[in-house]
Amino acid sequence: MGRFLLKRLFQTIIILIIISILAFSLIHIIPGDPVYAMLGTDITKEYHDQVYHSMGLDLPLVQQYFRWISNFVQGKMGYSYHFKEDVLTLVQRRLPPTLILGITSAIFSVVLGLLFGIITAVRRGKPIDSILTVLANIGIATPIFWLAVLLVFIFSINLKWLPSWGFTLPWVDFAKSMKQLIMPVICMSVGGIASYTRQTRSSMLEVIGQDYIRTARSKGLKESKVIMGHAVKNALIPILTLIGLTLRNSIGGSAIIERVFNISGMGSVMVEALGSRDYIALQSGIVFLALITCICNLLVDIAYAYADPRIRLD
Repeated sequence: MGRFLLKRLFQTIIILIIISILAFSLIHIIPGDPVYAMLGTDITKEYHDQVYHSMGLDLPLVQQYFRWISNFVQGKMGYSYHFKEDVLTLVQRRLPPTLILGITSAIFSVVLGLLFGIITAVRRGKPIDSILTVLANIGIATPIFWLAVLLVFIFSINLKWLPSWGFTLPWVDFAKSMKQLIMPVICMSVGGIASYTRQTRSSMLEVIGQDYIRTARSKGLKESKVIMGHAVKNALIPILTLIGLTLRNSIGGSAIIERVFNISGMGSVMVEALGSRDYIALQSGIVFLALITCICNLLVDIAYAYADPRIRLD
């Protein structure tokens, strides 16, 4: 098991190094002077030279990279000229909303998706199977931005039940935070719930037809024990892959929801940084989100090893 984890950790480090090189290259592949591209051509020559030197652009390319990555590891991510603050301070302020949204929606997606998938597999051919399968197909095909606008129109504008924008941390005002979370979490969970329902149903139907399931039933075990103790456990392997994708997409792909509901998270930071050509914030944000993504992948690999001993033995 230790060798398996070391191998996965080494692969994660290699991936992060490659991503950091690609992110660092952003500032050097843009046409023209990066300082003028970021701040505009109206700045004075003195200010241009000051920023150019502070960004280390007057150093050799290799030295620039190692200086940047060394500072990044130490928490010195640079200064954002668009947001007018240190990038580390910006990340510390903007990351919690994104993490809360992502983790909450991922939990709802996994729990409800697994539940609905098990129900559709166990009740195959019954009305509940048809209803949930149709809803899952609709959920997968529903555009997330359209659903967000629809929910705002119904629950905020017409019914006035829920706030249409903003985000409050739960430890600041729990009741207000829960109200503000409902619509964004629904939007971010619908696709995941639908995907889990379909994948769990497919995996469960494949497992239920195996010989060891028939053997367990022939021994007189209760159906609930057969399903939960044998079928679900052995159907988890393909679902674990989906869990990793859900965590990555929920945390790294929340930009649309944050923009629609005016939530100040990392997704909106990346969009604003890209639009304003704030390359310092952009390249640090890319590496930071890549780090979270790699951690999610590593956790899924560890879960693989525990779910199926053959993986860690191989």
